[in-house]
Amino acid sequence: MSNGKSGFEIRADLLNQAQGILEGNIHRKIDQVHEHNARNEDNPKVIPARQLKASDVISVAKELNEFVNEK
Repeated sequence: MSNGKSGFEIRADLLNQAQGILEGNIHRKIDQVHEHNARNEDNPKVIPARQLKASDVISVAKELNEFVNEK
């Protein structure tokens, strides 16, 4: 199931997937704000400042790992 990957490699893959998920979410939120502003020029929204934190990535990676380890 792990394709011969070490635990380290599996964890690194999970972290990369988690980062990708979170970055995608941030980009979708930005796109929503741009779309809103294009339709509502008189009532613009401001893009919220959002930095990706390591703790967020680790949290999502743990969720992914829990799902993978479900029996």
